[in-house]
Amino acid sequence: MSDFLRRFAQAFATLDKHNLHLLDSLYSKDIAFTDPLHEVHGLPALHRYFSELYGNVSQLRFDFHGFDQVAEGEGYLRWKMSFCHPRLANGKVIRVEGCSHLMWRDKVYRHRDYFDAGAMLYEHLPVVGKVVSWLKRRVG
Repeated sequence: MSDFLRRFAQAFATLDKHNLHLLDSLYSKDIAFTDPLHEVHGLPALHRYFSELYGNVSQLRFDFHGFDQVAEGEGYLRWKMSFCHPRLANGKVIRVEGCSHLMWRDKVYRHRDYFDAGAMLYEHLPVVGKVVSWLKRRVG
């Protein structure tokens, strides 16, 4: 088990809209961050992205449950994200499982998140959600 991954996860789990300065201790200045909905490059852009992210939700929490180092300076974190957004699911808690692929030296310089964007967003939109649910039933 990687001490780096565990320390990163513990610090990341404490993030909220009031302490985003902690990103500077987690990520390098040349960070490349990607998730299914966004791609940002550089620490200033990451600050803007997280500021918008945390500013648009009333609650956001990450529970980490897997820490897998696969090589020197490379590993995966498995997590469950819980959040509330006033325009999704009538403001109720939405939970999504995912994982993060991290590459680091002293700080993370590459962070890629993998999760089901439909389960996070599209399924909770009034019209689109019904279409996504229908499609999942048809394909399944």
